Amino acid sequence: MMNHFIVLAVLLPLRTCYTTHSQQESTVFPVTYLNVSKELAFQRLLVEWDVGKSAHDAELAMSFEIQVRRTGETTTVWTEFHNVTLDKSGDPLHWMWDSDLPLECMSHSVRIRTKAEASKIWSEWSPWKTVLGLDTLNDSGPQIFPNEKIVEEGSDITLCCIGRKGHVIEEFSLYPAPHVFNHTNSQIGLLTLKNVAHQAVPHITVYCRESCTEEECYDHAVLFVGKPPNTPNDFSCETQDMRTVTCTWSQGGDTYLYGNHSPKYTLSEEFSQNPIPCTVTCSEQCSCSWDIGQQRIYNITMTVENPLGKKTAMDVFDVTHRIYPAAPFQLWEECRDTEITLYWKYQNKGFELFCQTEVVQPDGKVELHNSSDSHLHYASITLSGLQPYTEYTARVHCAAAQHFWRWSEWSEAQTIRTMEATPSGKLDIWREITQVQGGRNVTLFWKQAPGFRANGGSISYEVTWEKEEGGSKLERMSFSSACNSTRISIDNHSYRVSIMAKNDVNYSLPSVLIIPRGTGTEEELSGSELQEEQINGTDDGIFISWEPRHMYDSYIIDWCNFPTLQPCDLQWKRFRPNTSSALINSAAFVPGVRYNFHIYGSVGNRVSLLKKKTGYLRELPPLFDPKVEKVELTFNAVTLSWDSYPTNESQSGFVRGYHVYVSPIQEVCSLQGSKKHVLPDNSVLCKYTIENPEEKRYTVEHLLSNTKYKLAVKAYTGGGETPIVNFIYIDTPFNSNMLYLLVLLVIVPSLVAAICRWKLNWVKECCCPVIPSPNKSKVLSFKEFKNGSEKVLKISDCIPDMLAVDNKAETQELHPWSQLSSAPTEAKTDHNSSWIYPNENEERAFTHTPTHQTHTWFENFAYSSHFADESCPYQIPETLETGKPELSVVLYQPHYYFDIFNEDAASTPRETPGRKTSLRYISQTDVHCLGRRL
Repeated sequence: MMNHFIVLAVLLPLRTCYTTHSQQESTVFPVTYLNVSKELAFQRLLVEWDVGKSAHDAELAMSFEIQVRRTGETTTVWTEFHNVTLDKSGDPLHWMWDSDLPLECMSHSVRIRTKAEASKIWSEWSPWKTVLGLDTLNDSGPQIFPNEKIVEEGSDITLCCIGRKGHVIEEFSLYPAPHVFNHTNSQIGLLTLKNVAHQAVPHITVYCRESCTEEECYDHAVLFVGKPPNTPNDFSCETQDMRTVTCTWSQGGDTYLYGNHSPKYTLSEEFSQNPIPCTVTCSEQCSCSWDIGQQRIYNITMTVENPLGKKTAMDVFDVTHRIYPAAPFQLWEECRDTEITLYWKYQNKGFELFCQTEVVQPDGKVELHNSSDSHLHYASITLSGLQPYTEYTARVHCAAAQHFWRWSEWSEAQTIRTMEATPSGKLDIWREITQVQGGRNVTLFWKQAPGFRANGGSISYEVTWEKEEGGSKLERMSFSSACNSTRISIDNHSYRVSIMAKNDVNYSLPSVLIIPRGTGTEEELSGSELQEEQINGTDDGIFISWEPRHMYDSYIIDWCNFPTLQPCDLQWKRFRPNTSSALINSAAFVPGVRYNFHIYGSVGNRVSLLKKKTGYLRELPPLFDPKVEKVELTFNAVTLSWDSYPTNESQSGFVRGYHVYVSPIQEVCSLQGSKKHVLPDNSVLCKYTIENPEEKRYTVEHLLSNTKYKLAVKAYTGGGETPIVNFIYIDTPFNSNMLYLLVLLVIVPSLVAAICRWKLNWVKECCCPVIPSPNKSKVLSFKEFKNGSEKVLKISDCIPDMLAVDNKAETQELHPWSQLSSAPTEAKTDHNSSWIYPNENEERAFTHTPTHQTHTWFENFAYSSHFADESCPYQIPETLETGKPELSVVLYQPHYYFDIFNEDAASTPRETPGRKTSLRYISQTDVHCLGRRL
């Protein structure tokens, strides 16, 4: 960087003013001396001036107005008022102004005027005093200012490019930051940056070019953006050996300035007023070391500085209070079964140490042991209460005993194993008894209980058994550490079994179990047959409870982790006497497998079976559906049977019942007594529930005959049931009763109607003919009424219901007699008359209907004259009820006899002459035709 220092000394003529003290308020004290210079390193104008000796002698309070102007600008760029009280020393006055524009860019001028503070009159302005810029020179090419600048991140900066006289600045730019390009005039270019940020590149490059293409028409400069250093963190000083002091601190944040611009660290000591003769090194931390000498108390000031600023940190300390010992080294030990004595060496011999030993247990637990015992060349500590034949890890660190400052670094970790000892505790043993021919097989199991410790590297097991009554030989077997069970064969006597663990030192205490006398299965040996109870699992395991009894000193639960395997991996667990429940869990437990649990009470090495329980960790749906083996159909019901479906431990849950699903094909089911069940495809089935798992037969009623149905039978457990996939399809038979009912209600009436339709004419002719046929009368079927081939019916033989005389001229009334005549009055008489048969002794007057009708006439040969004299004996027919003797048959006879063979015969005395009459037959019934019994 080119520094230009220009000092302009302008001596103004001194003006001698003769005034009195009373005239000072109106006296003007102009500037008698003005000097302006510039300090380029800080872009600062230095102004020096004076107002004369008289003002100093008067010790006036003066006011100064100072203005700054740049070349080519018509207005001032800065105005400031400066107040000061003069003294009699006569020293000149000073003022500084920092420019936002490099002073090399253009010339700056300063002027000042004065007045006494008590006066209102300002002096005349002093002439402008100018500090020339490089714009007044005709250099060899354009120049950029500042040409090498360290810029603080977040600040503002203005750059300029000065061209040669007669040339114009055509391009002024920078990379990679944005810019604002301002032309002051054609010769000077300005570029202002606001809130400068650190870029990914290490610096910013500025380019300037005049309106030409030669090499001397170009210039460039470099700007570095950084930050001032941070105050050092964790600054502290200490000593390890009372001979050397080391100060350490953290570097703080990155300043983005490197090389010659990187932070510089210096240390000085205030008490001695000397710099610290140490070399600073920085990696993760910075440090600096120097020899102590005889000084014990220090006041250290550490300064970090870069071109943008500096920061300091201090530490005052007594060296004897800042001892940071070196780490112990060369650890060794002496071992016993429950104790370890640990030794180590250390470098610090001029002060007493306090040490701490860290011991890591096999389970990862950490213990700390303090010690202050130290010898001339080493220190030691004894660790007791350890487990035999167990590995421990130990390490040591120390600190100053008198003035604790910091623990030293840890020594290297040492792994130590204690010596062997007799096994402690007892084995946990159990058994499984199986009855065989002539005795029993007893499978013995053992495992290391929580309180058992082998206390040795090589361990084995010894099993012994003998009859409890005595007199038998003691049997003995040994097994390696890999074995945890064995099988022995015994008879039905009571036996005492003992199992011990052994290492290279000695045997453990024996674990004893009594096998009771017995002849049956283990359940029979318990003295009672127990019902198996169902239990439910939880997310954490299978919960089991029982009723505690005061006579037992412990309880045992056993089960198989793999019930379907042989051997089943028998497991057992012991509980204290005041326990009444347990949560059994195992990594081998899986959903859908039934586990059987036996609960025993133990007293005096003898056990009794108390409970049997079975359950699942979690029930699953059945493994397979019931297979319907038989289907019985009626027209309105179906019976399903699945007799062979198992409900035992082969299932993946307790079978709690069955569901029977029914639905007509492609229809919604709504059978009586069922519940609606919707399938995932939104089809609807009728659901029936059977809550008894032993019930394997079910009848679905209220079906429709001659209808297709689909059925399914599903078993369900606590885990639900499997999805319905397969159906049984049936067709209900036709209902024959409905056919019979159809025949009775439809076909028979239809047939009757058809027959009646077909026989209608016959029926009408038989029952109600228009003209009855005499030949069809049952009366004529009697022998008495047969005359050769003819059937003859005499009038006296039968009383008709009604006879009517068709007489167009007049109507004749016939009055029946109240009693019978044995013979007619006239033998032969031809009459045209009407007969009326009255009801039960009532006289009826028959009046001829005068309307014209079409009649069917016939000649009744039954009324032949030769039958006239024959009598018609009347008697009550058998059809009359004999129980009513008061009922008599009243027979009516016509008053007149008519000759039906003689048309010309007069019918009655009142007959109209010339009127031709005929006999018309109205009605004749069997009940009124009373004949003789044959």
